[in-house]
Amino acid sequence: MTQAFKRVAIFGVGLIGGSFALALKKTGAVGEIVGVGRSRAALDTALQLGIVDCIAHNAEEALQGTDLVLIAAPVAQTTAILSSIQPHLRGGVIVTDAGSTKADVVAAARQTLGGKIGQFVPAHPIAGRELNGPQAALVDLYAGKKVVITRLPDNLDADVQRVAWAWQQCGAIIHYLAPAEHDAVFAAVSHLPHLLAYALVDDIARKENADTLFQYAASGFRDFTRIAGSSPEMWRDISIANRSAMLSELDSYLARLADMRNFLQNADAEKIAAVYSNAQRARHNWISAIEAAEKQQQQGGD
Repeated sequence: MTQAFKRVAIFGVGLIGGSFALALKKTGAVGEIVGVGRSRAALDTALQLGIVDCIAHNAEEALQGTDLVLIAAPVAQTTAILSSIQPHLRGGVIVTDAGSTKADVVAAARQTLGGKIGQFVPAHPIAGRELNGPQAALVDLYAGKKVVITRLPDNLDADVQRVAWAWQQCGAIIHYLAPAEHDAVFAAVSHLPHLLAYALVDDIARKENADTLFQYAASGFRDFTRIAGSSPEMWRDISIANRSAMLSELDSYLARLADMRNFLQNADAEKIAAVYSNAQRARHNWISAIEAAEKQQQQGGD
């Protein structure tokens, strides 16, 4: 394990940071993990569960002897965390993150890290659960899942490779996108679906007969709204941080909903069926592609 990290500091020891820690520990890719965070209760839980080996009370303490830093806190906290790290960031120490938005995170890093920006390698693991907190962490959360690295022109190849290696030890598959491209993609396939799920459940909950509606909601409603059980703080921050791309996707979706409303109003069965058929075909193709990729990963090959 010549590539193993001596000490990793994780800011935010919940689902994302905690799962990263557990996976690195399992593969022996880290000597010691130190946890940092706003909630002492969460840190104590992470310590009790063996997710972290010790707790740091501030950034200076956390960075002592550390060679990798992971920021796994809500994206709105990124600027404050990077500001606390900057004075204590020695040469050779790599900082990465797990934020669901990248353009705002990169801007915050450039503003706060200044000449040390090359030591920051942005990343985003495409994995999660509707549960949060250290108790939700899973050792295999990232197994077979994508991690997108949005490398900067300032990054050294060796540092990018080290971040990729760390995620590969967690079982992840590495992809690369530019920050702006990343945000546009995930506004469509992640951020907008969360907004829709939250909005639907909120709408039902506000109705006078909400109890009755929820009583009869079955698997379709449960599956469609599962992600509305995710952390409101995290998704509030993501929505604000990526609002430009999300507004574009929301406008496109609203236009499609307006079309569907007209089809319904006019009882245009042919056009409704065409939309449903196209969506069904696209989803089947998507699922088939996922299954083929998973089979390839298990069996090997190009």
